[in-house]
Amino acid sequence: MILRFSLPYRTAWGQRLLVCGSEPTLGQWQLDQALALQYDEANGRWHHEITLPDAAAGTVTYKYILMEHDTPQWEWGPNRTIDYDGQQYETIELEDYWRPPAQPENEVTTAAFTQALMRRAGRARSGSEAVGSGPTVRFQLLAPRVDTNYQVCVLGSDSALGAWDASQALVLSDAHYPTWTAEVNLAQPDQTTRYKYGIWNPETRQIVELEGGDDRLITPLNDEKTLRVLADERFRYTTGNWRGAGVAMPVFSLRSQRGLGVGEFPDLKLLVDWAVSTGLKMVQVLPINDTTATHTWVDSYPYAAISVFALHPQYLNLEAVAELANSAHQQELAQLRTELNGRDFVDYEPVMNAKWKFIKLLYQQEKARFLADPAFHAFREEQKSWLVPYAAFSALRDRFGTADFHKWPEEYRTPNIAAELTGEDQPDFDEFGLHFFTQFHLDKQLRDAVEYARSKGVVVKGDLPIGIYRHSVDAWTQPELYHMDRQAGAPPDDFSLTGQNWRFPTYNWEQMAEDCYAWWKQRMGHLSRYFDALRIDHILGFFRIWEILGHSVEGLLGHFAPALPLHRHEIEQRIGWFDYGRLCEPYIRWHMLTDIFREQTQAVYEEFLDAVDHGIFRLKEHVRTQRQIEEVFEQKIKDDPSNAEHYRWLRTNLYKLPNEVLFVPAEEPDFYHPRITLHLSVSFRELDEHTRHRLKDLYDDFFYRRHEEFWRQQGLVKLPPVRYATNMLICGEDLGMVPASVPGVMRELGMLGLNIQRMSSDPSVEFGNPATAPYLSVVSPGSHDMSTLRGWWEEDRTLTQRFFEHQLGHLGKQAPYECEPWIIREILAQHLASPAMWAIFPLQDLLALDAQVRRANPQEEQINVPANPQHFWKYRLHLPLEELLIQQQLRTDLRQLMQESSRGEA
Repeated sequence: MILRFSLPYRTAWGQRLLVCGSEPTLGQWQLDQALALQYDEANGRWHHEITLPDAAAGTVTYKYILMEHDTPQWEWGPNRTIDYDGQQYETIELEDYWRPPAQPENEVTTAAFTQALMRRAGRARSGSEAVGSGPTVRFQLLAPRVDTNYQVCVLGSDSALGAWDASQALVLSDAHYPTWTAEVNLAQPDQTTRYKYGIWNPETRQIVELEGGDDRLITPLNDEKTLRVLADERFRYTTGNWRGAGVAMPVFSLRSQRGLGVGEFPDLKLLVDWAVSTGLKMVQVLPINDTTATHTWVDSYPYAAISVFALHPQYLNLEAVAELANSAHQQELAQLRTELNGRDFVDYEPVMNAKWKFIKLLYQQEKARFLADPAFHAFREEQKSWLVPYAAFSALRDRFGTADFHKWPEEYRTPNIAAELTGEDQPDFDEFGLHFFTQFHLDKQLRDAVEYARSKGVVVKGDLPIGIYRHSVDAWTQPELYHMDRQAGAPPDDFSLTGQNWRFPTYNWEQMAEDCYAWWKQRMGHLSRYFDALRIDHILGFFRIWEILGHSVEGLLGHFAPALPLHRHEIEQRIGWFDYGRLCEPYIRWHMLTDIFREQTQAVYEEFLDAVDHGIFRLKEHVRTQRQIEEVFEQKIKDDPSNAEHYRWLRTNLYKLPNEVLFVPAEEPDFYHPRITLHLSVSFRELDEHTRHRLKDLYDDFFYRRHEEFWRQQGLVKLPPVRYATNMLICGEDLGMVPASVPGVMRELGMLGLNIQRMSSDPSVEFGNPATAPYLSVVSPGSHDMSTLRGWWEEDRTLTQRFFEHQLGHLGKQAPYECEPWIIREILAQHLASPAMWAIFPLQDLLALDAQVRRANPQEEQINVPANPQHFWKYRLHLPLEELLIQQQLRTDLRQLMQESSRGEA
């Protein structure tokens, strides 16, 4: 039989089209052996045909490639598939369309839409049956954006397509959703048939929307043994792009009557119910991985996970596991629930102490049933690659009192012992079985909550931290994947003037590339178990990360990695001279010391500094680096806690001295990175004007021009394996010092960017404008790293006044002192009117719409303070979700805003 390929495409000079696929004549997926198509000038189509074995049935998979000067570009999407039966047809004509990459509508085929927003409920709906005989036409349309209760239909000039009578349209089947299919034998196959696709309401048997544009055409068919497959371009909506809105809130911040002082996975169902009642289509959470390293409040930081796979035990709902059989334990749990739920914040340590106590009791109570449960054994087998090392690591952490595996007895430092330790026949199995038990039930509860959200048409969006914790299972089992002697962070920004040091090791990308980024693919695959959309934290790290050597506490002495550092000869050529001591060693002068330390200057000098020359000083050898200074003052605070505040003040100010350099040495000898924000240093200010001017030019070239193509290529190498590992909708947090190449790469890969109004990506304007955001983006008034709208409103009255006049349009009027509900409404409406695919709001900002519902003090609403590395993540919603669900006026107001913006409509 004959398989005939055909698709319209207007090529430019130097371009040609190929088809590559599973058949030998298609190259068996070897690009250099792909079938070259031929161009027909008359109809503007590329075509070719191959012969398949006669009287045989089978499947051919294939894909088109655009070659431009020997550079291949594969079309977007999964492989195309065609089933054939040589006894039924002699010829199959494939009338395809090129599927261009980097098209906004491609993202509507992600799991966020197909699994949740446009989920097909229940069994697949069949379409109309083909009748008659003669040549067969198969309609095949990729159309995920169809409301759950609707179908796709075809209406056309042939009587088999209704003869333009809408009530007689041909209804397509969703059995292969998001592709819709139907086969038909046309009544007049020898004539040209005109047709269009429509959205069909099966209850009313009416077309609710007919696509726009010109009629589509079916050219005459003459051979009865021919199947023509019309793999058409997408449905042409007349209503514009789909847009939705969502709410963001950490799981730990949720409050419900059944919780134990912290939000739990089943609470997500209540938040989903509230979202549905207000017209919101997404629930976004912070990372939910286990961070238990110290069993102290420090573990409240959700971005320092001890496993990128394991879930945090704080999110386990105890009653959903089993009811406690012991009445005394039941009573104790009830009393603790009342006590912990009565607190205004997440009291992390008491909460976790309570959780672990009752988890251990439930484990002993349920152990026999649990170990006999086939579901557990299936879970363990499926997840064993991370679950077994995690259980071993967690038990050993508790046995030896530290997550730092370097401090464990030598025989336990290798992860190879994990499988042996965790065997059920081991006498101390319960140490490890406890963690199997906890993870099994956490997984069960989270998947149940997410499935509930999907059934309600709500997307649950997760969060992927950019780094890993250095005392984690991941570092224990695969240390070769990370640079353990380095630290990841962020350069100075609005959050922190000295940069951020997250203390995570940086990634060894060269090592990861050797197995085609298998670790990333596994990580993404595991996240897709729970989420249909994902926020990638600090996506800039895939282009370059801010890397800080181990001797620094703050982030100022870091540098971008990878980078193209400057050779000393280049520096000398650019500024006219090179003096290592003046440019690369801390610039410390007496007047600087008096400005910083005031009346403490002499004491500081005597204890921490040596005089090098008249008025020139250097730090003593034992405090040359920030890490050495940190260690000295940790001991001072330990020995004299009554003076802790004074010591912290001294320590913070001493940190400034190592930062007073203009260049940071690179790994290679005689190569250097300009220190970030060097123009703010005293060392820079006290150079001569000529040198300052030349050095500033060098600095601007280094940070804003030198690396653009270099970093673009880094992103194009590292991001695709992550992006295409799953079908999740991917959103990147691309705030801060963003290379110019980043938006283009993200757009090319179909990844949504983030637009925060008070952090404009355009340095020429003070505030971002949601109205100018691209479709593939998320607009939001803030994030968990910022104050809420109400808190921000009161921080800087001058700034607020400018925002009130120029962004909200109240020129010449005085801004109210407080961010009143009507102002909140204007800001929300501004974001909802944006062309961006998603408008996502912190829950605190949505509650601010109602003066009776919102928290009294806006200063208590901020989740994180990035400038404070010792921040305690304890924010908790001030009212239970059950109570929020009965706040009718707030729900009505929000639903009205959603309806006015037309967000969430299919």
